[in-house]
Amino acid sequence: MNLNELPGADLILTGLDDLHNGKTDTIGALLVTIASTRLTKAGLDIPKEHLVAQPELLLYDQLQSQRDDAYAYYNALLNSLSSFCNAIELNTRLTISSQDV
Repeated sequence: MNLNELPGADLILTGLDDLHNGKTDTIGALLVTIASTRLTKAGLDIPKEHLVAQPELLLYDQLQSQRDDAYAYYNALLNSLSSFCNAIELNTRLTISSQDV
């Protein structure tokens, strides 16, 4: 599976790289932290030692200090995260299903 082809991959894969490099406060890293349980279950390696508490609040605070449209952008980011998670979970289920055949 090519993760780069999934919706929202640009944010999530960058966030994974950020977390692996100890950067915990980037938009991507916070998004990965928000969905760390789902992404781990889907097979991604999430560095647990770099996950921050209350990533949703940190993300929103960060956006609010940078943008006038923080609420709309926050929702768009969460939608993108959800799309990525749904796509990787579906791909994982299909892969498991095809191995059972």
